[in-house]
Amino acid sequence: MRNVTLILDDGTAFYGKSFGYEKPVAGEVVFNTAMTGYPESLTDPSYAGQLMVLTYPLIGNYGVPPFSLAENGLPRYMESEKIHAEAIIVSDYSAEYSHWNAVESLGDWLKREQIPGITGIDTRALTKKLREHGVMMGRIVFDAMDNSQLTMDNYEDVNYVDKVSCKEIIVYANDTVRSYAVSTPVAELNSLLANKKRVVLVDCGVKTNIIRCLLTRGVEVVRVPWNYDFNPLAYDGLFLSNGPGDPDTCEEAVVNIRKALEGNRPICGICMGNQLLAKAGGATIYKLKYGHRSHNQPVRMVGTNQCFITSQNHGYAVDSATLGEDWEPLFVNMNDGSNEGIRHKTKPFFSSQFHPEACGGPTDTEALIFDKFIGML
Repeated sequence: MRNVTLILDDGTAFYGKSFGYEKPVAGEVVFNTAMTGYPESLTDPSYAGQLMVLTYPLIGNYGVPPFSLAENGLPRYMESEKIHAEAIIVSDYSAEYSHWNAVESLGDWLKREQIPGITGIDTRALTKKLREHGVMMGRIVFDAMDNSQLTMDNYEDVNYVDKVSCKEIIVYANDTVRSYAVSTPVAELNSLLANKKRVVLVDCGVKTNIIRCLLTRGVEVVRVPWNYDFNPLAYDGLFLSNGPGDPDTCEEAVVNIRKALEGNRPICGICMGNQLLAKAGGATIYKLKYGHRSHNQPVRMVGTNQCFITSQNHGYAVDSATLGEDWEPLFVNMNDGSNEGIRHKTKPFFSSQFHPEACGGPTDTEALIFDKFIGML
């Protein structure tokens, strides 16, 4: 196992061993406190551009499930078609695995997808560093390897949504999937409407389970690129997905959403979708010190004593104080008081900062969010 070093932006170095693909990489160093779910987290597009630190000490002991597609074209066990995190950093990697659904080790999967993995790192000390300082950029370099070509962009300056969003229009209906070029005439797309409700999904880096949750509720899903003007389409509801990076890089999406706010068709957003909906409504976004990335974030529905345990993965938040007079907070984080969702006071628009479709993680809020949205159509 080759010696490898994680070097943070402030010069702090952590030394470990490589168990994945060996190439120098750079990105924003973030930590996730979930105990399970590394296949889902690694394939979550929201981790694009990031070096993912897992605080749970033993990683890899249940291996990796097979990559296979369901009849509707969606991955069965992953949250997208590939690994999106730049690297994974763990304390103790288990090369030996045991699970009924595993077909390969985490290390073999990383090597096949050309993603570095580091073990032997004191992830407790690294996490304490990130909590005290805040997330920072970092780079992974290997001994006896040319690292001179490694470049490191400022995380906020890159539009990661554009990197991970679909490049064509994808229609999911009746257990089938069809793709169309973004230049396809609107009249042709509208003629494809099935005998069911149609939801336009703005793909900012959507997790597969969001699409699954919509499809299991009997709607047709039209997945469009993040900057596609969906307003001329015939649809019953608009869904805004999660995604990576700074929402301020997605102004084209905000413009399109703002047009939709002039109407009355239901709108729901998750994570990045919450932030883009808030921006379209006039609110501002700020960056959290070290973000929320875990399976146990407590949130409360505003105006009630009803609380939920939620799965989250985001580094930015809505400034509730900047919401317009027509909007109000829907959920609040019980740890730090940050915004966890918004709603319009008179129109059927609402969103959550947490992931109700959590995979992995708690699903306490799946029916709360998805059933409410479908019931509005």
